[in-house]
Amino acid sequence: MHEHYDVLILGAGLSGIGMACHLTRQCPDLNFALLERRQAIGGTWDLFRYPGIRSDSDMFSFGYEFRPWNELKVLADGPSIKHYIIDTARAFGIEERIRFGVEARTTNWRSEHQHWAVTGYHSQSGDERTYTCNYLVVCTGYYRYSAGYLPDFPGIERFQGRCIHPQQWPEGLDYRGKQVVVIGSGATAMTLVPAMAADTARITLLQRSPSYVFALPSYDAVSAALLKVLPEKWVYQLARQRNILLQLAIYKGARRFPSATRRLLLRHARKQLGKDFEPRHFTPRYNPWDQRICPVPDGNLFKVLRAGQASIETDEIDTFTETGVRLKSGKDLPADIVITATGLQIELMGGMAVSLDGHPCDLSERLTYKGVLVEGLPNLGWIFGYTNASWTLKADLAANYLCRLLNHMQLNNLQEFVPRDREGSATERSVMDSLSSGYIRRASGILPRQGARLPWRVLNDYGKDRSMLLNDPIDDGYLEFSPTSAG
Repeated sequence: MHEHYDVLILGAGLSGIGMACHLTRQCPDLNFALLERRQAIGGTWDLFRYPGIRSDSDMFSFGYEFRPWNELKVLADGPSIKHYIIDTARAFGIEERIRFGVEARTTNWRSEHQHWAVTGYHSQSGDERTYTCNYLVVCTGYYRYSAGYLPDFPGIERFQGRCIHPQQWPEGLDYRGKQVVVIGSGATAMTLVPAMAADTARITLLQRSPSYVFALPSYDAVSAALLKVLPEKWVYQLARQRNILLQLAIYKGARRFPSATRRLLLRHARKQLGKDFEPRHFTPRYNPWDQRICPVPDGNLFKVLRAGQASIETDEIDTFTETGVRLKSGKDLPADIVITATGLQIELMGGMAVSLDGHPCDLSERLTYKGVLVEGLPNLGWIFGYTNASWTLKADLAANYLCRLLNHMQLNNLQEFVPRDREGSATERSVMDSLSSGYIRRASGILPRQGARLPWRVLNDYGKDRSMLLNDPIDDGYLEFSPTSAG
């Protein structure tokens, strides 16, 4: 079977649904569809089901620019975010355009026809089908859905309890009255511990090294007060702009004044925990924003630690035992359940193999153009959000830019665009090198490269990106355009 579209979107998560909505609004004459490997809308927010799953960005900036998040909850839970994405898809008539249960395994650019041919595997029937499109937009995120990262823990095969990765959380897991150890120091671990603490006999957060953690109000009291005197639309826009500016100011301030920012964050943690708490558990070895900072709503993690409902250990694992985990200090942590919140595995383009006229394409040897297109790949867009702010801010900008580009193609009777780096701008840095998180370091060899200059350099700056993607001319000398070929 064969289906052809003007635009084919891979992924029906936050980015894919956003891209589809932008196409509906800005390019109404284009025929498009979405391929989604799962049987549901939502992407990350359908995959992760662990207790307490929530955003780690404020929802006013995490929501779509074109469809306001109209609740006063600052950090929303996973089911609420999933419903928001589904409701958005339905509001814009996107749902009927989605082909569920289709995994895009390969894509090949056919120069003769000036289109992409995508091989899709249908999970229910086991069939392979070909989808062709003039333009391909990849919205598959950046991590492997099938499995999270699990270090090679010594002795893990000896453990007689249950060992669970949050990415494959079992439905109906009963942890009431159980002894639980959560391994990790990122947002997932910081979410799990307070969410489970009240129901466990004992829960311990085990981290090899600390992260920066700060308490964030779960309810936007300022916006609640403004709603009494201002229209809802105004309040949303004010909250969104305030939070965008605040995020950027905090990030830039941390980068420019790392020592002062570090002192503020550590002082905040000590204040939340009380003077008797051991400060080393919240004293990282790195500077703020070398890795993402973990917000906890209303300081819930600090509260359960202070109340003795949870404990924390900063140590390395010597070995798993039959009954738990033994630390290098010699201490034993008994456990019925061990949760390995040990991170993600980077996977580009959903694991899909990319080729040009049958020749394999290595993305690690290529640059990204304005963080949206890929050097040397014709008619391909890549939606990749921010890692230092709300993902959706960049995803919205990228989708807007792609619609501008597609309208430029139609207006000028063009069929093909290709970003070309004629100046040799590539460096050894990856597109995610602004963060030093473990999952990024592990993937440095497969990520696209940074350029030494614009438009090949990733800015991670909403204001500058907004100007570049929404205002700069489409035909800027870096894109090579071609009309429809005779073939």
